[in-house]
Order: sequence, then C-alpha cells, then structure tokens
Amino acid sequence: RSLVRIVKQNRFKNLSELHKEWTEAGVKASRATTHRRVKEFGYSCRIPLVKPLLRRLTWAKEKKNWTVAQWSKVLFSDESKFCISFGNQGPRVWRKGGEAHSPSCLKSSVKFPQSVMIWGAMSSAGVGPLCFLKTKVTAPVYQEILEHFMLPSADQLFEDADFIFTCPHCQNHQKLVKIPWCWCA
Repeated sequence: RSLVRIVKQNRFKNLSELHKEWTEAGVKASRATTHRRVKEFGYSCRIPLVKPLLRRLTWAKEKKNWTVAQWSKVLFSDESKFCISFGNQGPRVWRKGGEAHSPSCLKSSVKFPQSVMIWGAMSSAGVGPLCFLKTKVTAPVYQEILEHFMLPSADQLFEDADFIFTCPHCQNHQKLVKIPWCWCA
C-alpha cells in the first residue's frame, strides 16, 4: 500500500526514485521487485498527455451572446513560443488503464532547447505585423511591443474606431506596464 501512495504522490518519478523512496520507508526489495509490484497494482510507465490551458476559451464563452458588431471591435493579441528543434519526449508517468486524462498523469509543458517567441495581433478585419522577441518580456520590451506593433496594428485594422484590446497574459503584463484599456482574456 505504501508503494501505491508513493506512486500517487508524484506520478512522474522514475523507477529508481520509486524504489529509493519505498526502501527508505523500510521495505526490503530489489529494483526489479519494485517494478513488478508497481505493475501488479496496475500501473504502466507511459508518455503523459499534454493538456493546454484554455483561459481564452473561458473568456469567449462569457461573451457568447455578443453580436458580430461587438466581436468586430476586438483586437486579439498573444505571444507564442515556436519550437525549432525537438528533444526527447521527456519524463514518463506511472498510470493505470483509463487514467490517461487524469490530472495527476498529465504533463503541463515541454521544454525544448531551441525556440523562437513571436507576438502578434488579429481581428475580424485582418492581422497585424509579427514581432519576433529576442529577449525576455520586461517592462521596456512590452512597452516597445505596444508602441511599435500593437498600436500600428490597431490603427491599420480599426482606423479611428474604438476597439477592445485583449491580451491572454495581461495580468502579468499589467505588472510591467499599466494598460487600463486591456481586457484580460
């Protein structure tokens, strides 16, 4: 039973870590016995599924009754990391059949050695220019993105009309630059 508890505590521990923790709990067992027992309890070592965060979907569902005219005033923005090369598949997870989507068996993110970060904006009227980010987003960097990319995008897409600027990371960015007219999506 203690082995099951150890597995459930952190599904991403490898066999050596499980064995070490189990023997430290006072059980005398070989690594092979640890592996056999884990399998007897129904666990297999698998590659975890990755679950994306869906904040923007929640934001959009809150506005499901908006008209086309209201949606046409929204300027969506986001920054995203694009991976140039792919490393190994990363850690594996111990899970039973039917547990693939269990939160304790999901991997939240994958780190790749080579990537590029890009910021962009779009609306129903079209898209703005892309900004390739070479550094971490600090207050001066984000201010530059807003001045040199977001505002020109808004001018191009909305001309003189009012618009709503959405930023999925605005709570983080508002700590850097005060954006009173931004809706957090």
